[in-house]
Formats: sequence, C-alpha cells, structure tokens
Amino acid sequence: MATIKIKQVRSRIGAPKTQKLTLDALGLNRMNTVVEHDDNASIRGMIRKVQHLVAIVEE
Repeated sequence: MATIKIKQVRSRIGAPKTQKLTLDALGLNRMNTVVEHDDNASIRGMIRKVQHLVAIVEE
C-alpha cells in the first residue's frame, strides 16, 4: 500500500479545537515534525481539514 508523508508547517496556536484534535490524530504535535501514514481516504480527509497547517512531503 502507498504511504504519504505529512509535515506540520504552521502552528496550532489559535486553531479551533477540532483542528487540534485532528493534528493529534495524525501524530503531529510540534512544528516541522514529519509523520508517515498509509494513503487512504480517511487520512486524506484529515489532511484536507487541516490543509492550511500541514504540507505533503514529496519524496
């Protein structure tokens, strides 16, 4: 299965609680951290919810 790397590029300070919880669910807890997940619809949906805070890292 394909994987996707996600990097937090903006701070969670000032973001709504639901977006903070989404970042926690993705495993992002600090700026510039990179996590790797399977590329599926649920992960893509979470990325879309916080797309202004994260970036997809190209390999």
